[in-house]
Amino acid sequence: MAELTHIPTWAECQAQGRLPEVLFWVGCAGSFDDRAKKITKAFAKLLQSSQVSFAVLGAEESCTGDPAKRAGNEFLFQMQALMNIEVLNGYGVGKIVTTCPHCFNTLKNEYPDLGGRYEVMHHTQFLKDLMTSGRLKVEGGHFRGKKITYHDPCYLGRANGEYEAPRVLLSALEMELTEMKRCKSKGLCCGAGGAQMFKEPEKGHKDINIERTEEALSTGSAMIATGCPFCNTMMTDGVKNDPQERSTPVMDIAELIAQAADL
Repeated sequence: MAELTHIPTWAECQAQGRLPEVLFWVGCAGSFDDRAKKITKAFAKLLQSSQVSFAVLGAEESCTGDPAKRAGNEFLFQMQALMNIEVLNGYGVGKIVTTCPHCFNTLKNEYPDLGGRYEVMHHTQFLKDLMTSGRLKVEGGHFRGKKITYHDPCYLGRANGEYEAPRVLLSALEMELTEMKRCKSKGLCCGAGGAQMFKEPEKGHKDINIERTEEALSTGSAMIATGCPFCNTMMTDGVKNDPQERSTPVMDIAELIAQAADL
């Protein structure tokens, strides 16, 4: 297993007179949630193995403001956004990649109105481009032939129309993709969007993450793939509620590629 080498901050690169190819926006989940940290590390290993020059903001990165905006606090959102934009513009950042579709959507579609205009990519899009250009070698490894289903994150799929990149990567891993009945533009939310991640659900017949996980498990897949740390949490919790006690792993696509490559 490859070990991560030092990941520089943008400030360190600037002090050394270097301009990184891309800024890796880690996000709150990728920075603080123990499960999501594994996704962060897997993606960083892929970037390093592909010899991508990248940096992070480190302590200068703040929440994009997505949860505040979805919860209705526009004032707090704009405070957080303007603070981030000042940092990003001050460094002259042009290209951003993030493993979180919520960060992706906010940086891509909502920051321009406040003066933050950047080329923003989701990590599955970035990895697909690396694979297409030959910088990243994607092979099935021990995942070859395994049956998998993929859950479309709302802010990657329906909000931004990206359905292809994650599936191209899974295909390159030579996995057998079995789609859920509700997928792509008809995909069902995991239940974390709209700041719902940070509160208890309203009373109802069934929690939405349970509903979605049951759909995933009904495909008979050996694992569930996601492209969002929020979705990962909700689907993992859903698996724990499975009455048949199936221990179906929920994995981010970056983790699958990294493991297949023994990184």
